[in-house]
Amino acid sequence: MRRREFIALVAGAAAWPLAARAQQSDRMHHVGVLMNLPESNPESQARISALRDGLRKLGWIDGRNLQIVTRWGASDLDHARAYAAELVAIKPEVIFAGTTVPLTALHQATQTIPIVFAQTADPVAVGFVSSIRHPGGNITGFAQFEYSLGAEWVDLLKQLAPMMTSIAVLYDPSNKEFSEFLPAIEAAARSHTLRLSSHGVRSSDEIEQTIDTFAREPNGGLILLPGPIMALQRELIISLATKHRLPNTYSLRYYPVNGGLVSYGPNSNDLYRRAADYIDRILKGERPADLPVQFPTKYELVINLKTAKAIGIEVATPLLVRADEVIE
Repeated sequence: MRRREFIALVAGAAAWPLAARAQQSDRMHHVGVLMNLPESNPESQARISALRDGLRKLGWIDGRNLQIVTRWGASDLDHARAYAAELVAIKPEVIFAGTTVPLTALHQATQTIPIVFAQTADPVAVGFVSSIRHPGGNITGFAQFEYSLGAEWVDLLKQLAPMMTSIAVLYDPSNKEFSEFLPAIEAAARSHTLRLSSHGVRSSDEIEQTIDTFAREPNGGLILLPGPIMALQRELIISLATKHRLPNTYSLRYYPVNGGLVSYGPNSNDLYRRAADYIDRILKGERPADLPVQFPTKYELVINLKTAKAIGIEVATPLLVRADEVIE
């Protein structure tokens, strides 16, 4: 079920009485947090700050009435499982999972401690929840994507580079949801008569080899699907795309901020900020089974004009007008 079908549902879920929000217990509450990126990563800090800010606005102050225990760098399942076991052993009242890999590990580690997630694309298909409306277990949260975004990425590349004839899709095999984007990408590629290839990459060497090989043919473009490897290797990916003058598009803002060409997708920090509401409601006695999974309400188009000039692209005025942020 798509985001637009849930407007009334989400509005109802958000209508939590203000009086109840104001009533905080005097005792210390405990929340675990499992993040996929390292603590030193700027994106990690932006996301955790958004979560803490959301909790603070609801009256939850870390060190006063809330103790937050965080584990960082759970970008692969082995590390995530180890950290998940540590958090479960602490027995917090709620655990927050940032992205799919940490959520997978927590799902395997406990079926009783409430879990709130953000940045997971399809929690029903992966088996985290029974349904969007009624999750039914100990997990609920904020889904990151509608898979139709794949078509938007193809259309964006074609607008930016009308002479483009082929697209390479790079994906992180550890992200099991990547294949769900492909039908929309394939359909959009066919509509533009573009050749399409997809490549699973697990390391910097595989990324470099894949992009170097693809760039041997002219008029190509890159789509990078979300996943931990893409996030950790973004500097290499961006430098290779610029070196080969390949138009490139991403799902999240921090790619063009770091030199990528363009991104279109949800505002991740907004998802983390909104997740604080569900943590608050669970701490006050609600069950995750009864809290519907919600979808993004903020999408943003970000264009890096400096990168566009570096790879020989002139961005059309309609795209610049449409953009939420233009980096110069």
